Amino acid sequence: MSEIPVIPNSPGLVGLPRRVAEAFAENGSLAKAMPAFESRPGQQRMAESAAQVFENGSILLAEAGTGTGKTLAYLVPAILSGQRILVSTGTKNLQDQIFYKDLPALVQALGVDINATYMKGRSNYLCLHRFNAVQQEEAPRSEIDQTYLDQLAEWAEQTETGDRAEVEDLPDSFSLWNDISATSENCIGTSCPKYQECYVTTMRQRAAESNLVIVNHHLLCADASVRQSAYGEVIPACSYVVVDEAHQLEDVATQYFGLSISTHRFDELDRDGRRLLTTEFGNSELETSVVDEVMELLSQIHSASKSLFASLATAIPNNERRRMNSDDFLPFSQSGHRVIGQLGNLINIVKDLVSTSEDFAALARRADELQTQLDFILKATDSSFVYFVEHRGRSVFLHASPIDVSSLVNGLLLEHVHGVILTSATLTVDDSFHYIKGRLGIKAATELRLNSEFDYTEQTMLYVPRSMPAPNNKSFTAAVATEVLRLLSVTSGRAFVLFTSYANLHDVESRLKPSIPYPLLVQGSAPRNVLVREFRSTPNAVLLATSSFWQGVDVAGEALSCVIIDKLPFASPSDPLTAARMEKIEADGGNPFADYQIPLAILNLLQGIGRLLRHRTDRGVLALLDSRLYSKGYGQRFLESLPPAPVTDDLKQVDKFFNGVD
Repeated sequence: MSEIPVIPNSPGLVGLPRRVAEAFAENGSLAKAMPAFESRPGQQRMAESAAQVFENGSILLAEAGTGTGKTLAYLVPAILSGQRILVSTGTKNLQDQIFYKDLPALVQALGVDINATYMKGRSNYLCLHRFNAVQQEEAPRSEIDQTYLDQLAEWAEQTETGDRAEVEDLPDSFSLWNDISATSENCIGTSCPKYQECYVTTMRQRAAESNLVIVNHHLLCADASVRQSAYGEVIPACSYVVVDEAHQLEDVATQYFGLSISTHRFDELDRDGRRLLTTEFGNSELETSVVDEVMELLSQIHSASKSLFASLATAIPNNERRRMNSDDFLPFSQSGHRVIGQLGNLINIVKDLVSTSEDFAALARRADELQTQLDFILKATDSSFVYFVEHRGRSVFLHASPIDVSSLVNGLLLEHVHGVILTSATLTVDDSFHYIKGRLGIKAATELRLNSEFDYTEQTMLYVPRSMPAPNNKSFTAAVATEVLRLLSVTSGRAFVLFTSYANLHDVESRLKPSIPYPLLVQGSAPRNVLVREFRSTPNAVLLATSSFWQGVDVAGEALSCVIIDKLPFASPSDPLTAARMEKIEADGGNPFADYQIPLAILNLLQGIGRLLRHRTDRGVLALLDSRLYSKGYGQRFLESLPPAPVTDDLKQVDKFFNGVD
């Protein structure tokens, strides 16, 4: 592993690295302008390393432990560089922090003017063209939907961004937003009569004139997946990219470079097609016979697709995912090809209507995409993908996911830019970047590891009881509930209890409810941001949650004094994507468990326990209720990867550490 040998404020530094070192010095511009700023050696080293990337190019992998201040470490050189730099984050929360908090403070401290643009996914923005069409409809609507549409109409006359987040009381459940948002599949590009006024057009123009463009991984990958289309791309070309929370990139890339089809897409095609025909029939010379023919085809497609997905649902138990191959799809091929053929008929007819309205071109493009993707999945012949059916609630999904996204990520990030910084608090396994480099297709990079600024030996203790039953034992969740209650009595609540599955969460919840003396919050009972806000403001609260709370949640101070994890977060080998990736590793001569499952579980575990300490003054208890850390050979590998907190299996020692009780 190569580390950049940078000495803060070294006389040998020149150019941008020297300007950055001066800004971070104890008496530098940041310390003078920001009262809470403190000079940290690790942050300085990372900032100077980032400056070298922005000045000379190359790839930097930077693991910056919690408390390092990695965000400022790349933002300061980015601002001072004068280059156009794209910053991609794993969450919108970090986007908000960078754009609304960090950037204004840094611009003032550094005395530098900078144009920055905050970009979200297209579906966050109002489409004026589609909104206009929906407003003209005479279709019956509920009173509440009409009230929200009227509110949006008033807002649309005033907003400069068209971002739905500005309408604070617009609920996530407002289904009509899908009909009026600026999604790429409905976009008609420069042919749109509202193109010059379009909020997405304006956002892209603003970004093209900016020095700093702030996106998230979902938009980064979604944009890359439609880059060959004239209708979907919104991110301007940038020579330098910062990928923060880079450990999430593989999962997000897998989602956006794969294919997914459900009844929802067919429902939307049917609804939008009928709305378009109704609108155009009233405003053009469309013949009644043509309208009737297209309407009939839409009905046939809608009916045939429902039949296809209903038959798939009967073959897959609810809340399960089943891996499929070409033979597995044979019983569904007849109904599937009926849908494919009807989509072809619709495409041929609608193409003849493009001269009537560009909206018909968008409709034909959507039908063509559905036809191509459905045919691809049902054939299931491309061995670089894994195919599976997911039955979730009332919905059924057909998926084709890339088994290995390393070449895709390499092409997305490395081949078309001059310099890349990939950073996170968790990038290494066994003191090496080997795992993450392989998953992201990085062949050569400068590597920088910075330990956490926190003193884990003094600020926390790790409790791992030896007497826990195995996680696959029927008595496991009962034992978890017992240990949780014992730990909560030590910390007086104030805890996150993190689970690896909803099943374990709900089982433990049912056992805790009758006896827990603290306010209990449960994932799913309210949106994530609401639950976090309630947790912060409710004394002695306890939150039960699963994977989405293992990362990207920041609660500093005494409100969060304990993080309990039920078991090691291994990816299930029965999951179709996990199984396919393990098979590929084995076929390539590797060890799937040692080379994939363990490293992935270690990184996920580090994210979970990273929720506890968010500030140098924080103090609390970590608990991992999995005795495999003692009983299995790989347990030591996990223990060696954890922060250097003292480990105990004695709850009395935990009480003594936390409360000073002998």
